[in-house]
Amino acid sequence: MSGGLDSATAFAIAKSEGYEVVALSFRYGQRHAVELTAAAKVAEALGAEDHRVVDIDLRAFGGSALTADIAVPKDRDESQMSSDIPVTYVPARNTIFLSFALALAEVTDSRGIFIGVNALDYSGYPDCRPEYVAAFRAVARLATKAGVEGRGAMIVAPLIDKTKAEIIELGARLGVPYELTVSCYDPSDDGAACGRCDSCTLRRKGFEAAGIEDPTRYTD
Repeated sequence: MSGGLDSATAFAIAKSEGYEVVALSFRYGQRHAVELTAAAKVAEALGAEDHRVVDIDLRAFGGSALTADIAVPKDRDESQMSSDIPVTYVPARNTIFLSFALALAEVTDSRGIFIGVNALDYSGYPDCRPEYVAAFRAVARLATKAGVEGRGAMIVAPLIDKTKAEIIELGARLGVPYELTVSCYDPSDDGAACGRCDSCTLRRKGFEAAGIEDPTRYTD
């Protein structure tokens, strides 16, 4: 539960399928804490049974514009976004997050771990691809007592093959409060989106393509 658009939609999908949802967020040394505030608001609005925030300081490794003193790329078009893996990629982040989620799922006897990764309208991250999700499903089966016993949690990536517009359309039908979400890589201290980073560009174009009013509060 990052506080962003995709994880909020994944949460709503889980609820619509009858799951009782425990939201899991991370304070991992990211540039801004506003996304955690957003995650808490979304979790409450969508009816989380519990919302846990885990502290991990990935600044110890750096290597990303989100965890080190590296400028966030801005004003890029989609061809530039897809030309390489951007500096906003946080090394091994989804692997780390899913490992923690796997531990929590085993302790709580959960049957599903929902993650909002997407392989279409995304910024080229290697840990958002279908082959990555498939590989981690194998890890989940092999690496836990619950998995070995055949009762482990399934890794569910319900947005993996959807465009940003399709995600927004689905979330709108499920009542996702997108006005509470923050997707920006470089928001202001009060949570306003920059409107220029890759994430803002993809989010804005998604709302436009879906024909749904963008509720995002931009700095401009």
